[in-house]
Amino acid sequence: MTGATGLLGWHAHARLHAANCLAQFKGQAIPYEIVALDRIAFNNPDQLRAALTKAYAVLHFAGVNRGSEEEVEAGNPAIAAQLAEACQAVDATVHIIYANSTHAVTETPYGRGKRRAGEILSAATPYFTSIVLPHIFGEGARPFYNNVTATLIQQILTDEAPSVNPDGKVRLLHAGSAAQTAIDAAITGTTGELAPEARPMAVPDLLAQLQKFHSLYSNNIFPDLSESFDCALFNSYRAASYPNGWPRPLCLNRDERGALFEAVKGGGGGQTFLSTTRPGVTRGNHFHLNKVERFLVVQGEAIIRIRKVLSDEVWEYSVSGDTPAAVDMPTLHTHSITNTGDTDLLTLFWTHDLFDPTSPDTFADKVFCNEKT
Repeated sequence: MTGATGLLGWHAHARLHAANCLAQFKGQAIPYEIVALDRIAFNNPDQLRAALTKAYAVLHFAGVNRGSEEEVEAGNPAIAAQLAEACQAVDATVHIIYANSTHAVTETPYGRGKRRAGEILSAATPYFTSIVLPHIFGEGARPFYNNVTATLIQQILTDEAPSVNPDGKVRLLHAGSAAQTAIDAAITGTTGELAPEARPMAVPDLLAQLQKFHSLYSNNIFPDLSESFDCALFNSYRAASYPNGWPRPLCLNRDERGALFEAVKGGGGGQTFLSTTRPGVTRGNHFHLNKVERFLVVQGEAIIRIRKVLSDEVWEYSVSGDTPAAVDMPTLHTHSITNTGDTDLLTLFWTHDLFDPTSPDTFADKVFCNEKT
C-alpha cells in the first residue's frame, strides 16, 4: 500500500487491520500481510523493491496534489514510473489498484498528471484497476488541504465564518467506501475502470448540513442517522472534534427527590444498554468502522481511553457518576473504559443502530498492547 499515511491509505489500512483483528479474535490466521509505505519509500529503491517481492496486489494511493503547476503535473507520473520500474526490477506481476481521479479527463496540470500516471501503471502490469474517485471526505481528513468537507468542519468547530462559492458543487464519497472499493478489487481480481457512486451536492448545502449537525450536537442531540451517507458525514464531523472538548457535561437537574438528566436525544432510534464493571476491570478494547456510540458513567469512577487506529497517542478522560458527562466514541478509534473506583461501575451505553451479531462492526484492538480485558 502506497500513500499509507494519507486519507485513503489510512482508511484502507484500518479496514485491513480490522479484518486481521477479527481473525485474531476468532483464533484464526490473519488474512492480510500489509506493507504500508509512505512517500519517503519512493526515495529508497531497495525498500520499494523489497515491498513488491511476493506481493499479490498494490493499492496505489500515493500522489501529488499540491505544489506548482509543473510539480503537480510531473509528480504523479514520476511516482508511477518509480513503482513500475520497481515491479520490473523484481519481476513482480502484481495487481495494481490505482486511486485515479475524475479530474483525469481534464486538461488541468493535475488532470494530465493523473491521466499519464494511469497510463504508465497500466502498461506495467496485465492486472490493472483504475478507480475514478470524486471528492473524498472522512475521518482524519486534513482541513485546508484540498478537502472542502474537512475545511468546512474545521471552520465550524472553531467558530470561523466559512466562505463558500454559492455556485460550487461537489460529488462526495466517504474515504472508507473508496478504500473498500480498492480492497474488494484486489480480493476479487477485478480489473478495468471502476467509478464508485458519489453523492452530488452543492457546497452551500454541504455547509448547511454540517452546520445543522453542529447545532444539534452542541445541544446534546444526535441528528437522524438512518441514512448511511448522513452517518458517514456526521462521523467525519465528530472525529474532528477530538481530543478537545470531551467529556461533555450533561445538565443535571436536582431537587428534594434526587437528580435527573437527559442521557441521549435523537439519533433516529438505536439501542441502549447498561453494564456493571468491577473495580480495576477494563471493558471495550475495540473499534468500529461506522457505529456511533456513547459512553456515560452513571455510578462510580472511570477512565475512558481512546486511540486513533494505527497510531500511538492515547487520550484519557476521567469521568464520574457524581457529575455525569458523555464521551462519544469516534469511529476508527479503539477505546476502553476502566473502573478506577472502589465500587462497581455502572455505565450506560448507547449506539445508533441495533446490534447485528452477523455484522457486529466491532473489532478487538487493545488501547494498550499489555492491557487486560
